[in-house]
Amino acid sequence: MSVGTINVDDSSDECFTAPIRVAFLDNEEYEFLLEDYIDDSSKEDFHKAINNFINLDKSVLNDVSEFVYQYYLKTLKYLSPEDDWYIEIEKPKNVWQFVQFGCEPVVSRRDEDNRIYISFACNCDWEREHGLQLVFKDGSYINKLGGYDGHLTNSDAFGDESLEDVIYK
Repeated sequence: MSVGTINVDDSSDECFTAPIRVAFLDNEEYEFLLEDYIDDSSKEDFHKAINNFINLDKSVLNDVSEFVYQYYLKTLKYLSPEDDWYIEIEKPKNVWQFVQFGCEPVVSRRDEDNRIYISFACNCDWEREHGLQLVFKDGSYINKLGGYDGHLTNSDAFGDESLEDVIYK
């Protein structure tokens, strides 16, 4: 399961794929950053997760629209209608109109479960500072979302194992 050319930045040892089309993102092309790829003994796990990710359809977003809407509503509590980034979103299915997908999905292996996660930082019109982070477990489904915090699961973010399968908190 190839993901095409992997480029290595000699100055930083960072690895990037050549641009790859992502089906659920209107076939836009993205370069994937592969963290700790050079020393990983199971590079095929990275390739499989990327292939899962690029072949997802829009249902992956529709399935979590309600959670993104909850994030929007939580953020809205701290805004007033006079704020530049105050917007009104009537329904969960409309949230994606206010999200700008990032340019570089980050692929990494989580030590706690040895699985591959793809973290995708996005901008969103209602939260300009932290944006929206979407994390895809094995590249197959969104297992975590919310403001960007760099964590791959909510159990990591909150230090609570009971939150392992919680998408949004």
